[in-house]
Amino acid sequence: MFTGIVESLGKIISLEKESANLRIRISTPFLSELKVDQSISHNGVCLTVEKITGENYEVVAIAETLERSNLGELKSGDFINLERCMKIGDRLDGHMVQGHVDETAVCKSVEDKNGSWLFTFQLKSSSAELLVEKGSVSINGVSLTVVEAEQDYFSVAIIPYTFENTTFQFITAGTKVNIEFDIIGKYVKRILANRS
Repeated sequence: MFTGIVESLGKIISLEKESANLRIRISTPFLSELKVDQSISHNGVCLTVEKITGENYEVVAIAETLERSNLGELKSGDFINLERCMKIGDRLDGHMVQGHVDETAVCKSVEDKNGSWLFTFQLKSSSAELLVEKGSVSINGVSLTVVEAEQDYFSVAIIPYTFENTTFQFITAGTKVNIEFDIIGKYVKRILANRS
């Protein structure tokens, strides 16, 4: 379980195909604190640390993860949002994020609002009911508040700190991002579907 508060940007050192899977080697400032078997959110995708070597660590994304997320589009030198799992008793500064990406969305536009940025993302219309204005959504592992929620798109406002310390600084129109909807909304949708 995560909070959606990005701890650090990680740098992709190398990518290696292993059958249908992808082995990802990453460098991070908190490498010395890592251990094998830890769960880390990578652009919102929970992956297990499998190996620590020198100045890097390795995780493996399986085929299902690659199909559902943007991890398969990573290249060496890219940066990703990293967050270690939350500790019981810590403050929950974002919202409860599972690290289970639901789908991807594509950035439609980025508007400079003279002190903040408004990012708009194209959404599958079947997912629109999982978003509400002023509700929570995770984009590439970042806990955010929805500004506008329409049938096939939604927007979020990004403050300078978030822009400078996450991959939002690299997102432009056409960029694919990972989306995790709020878990409460997903449960409500399932309950209502079962009643009808």
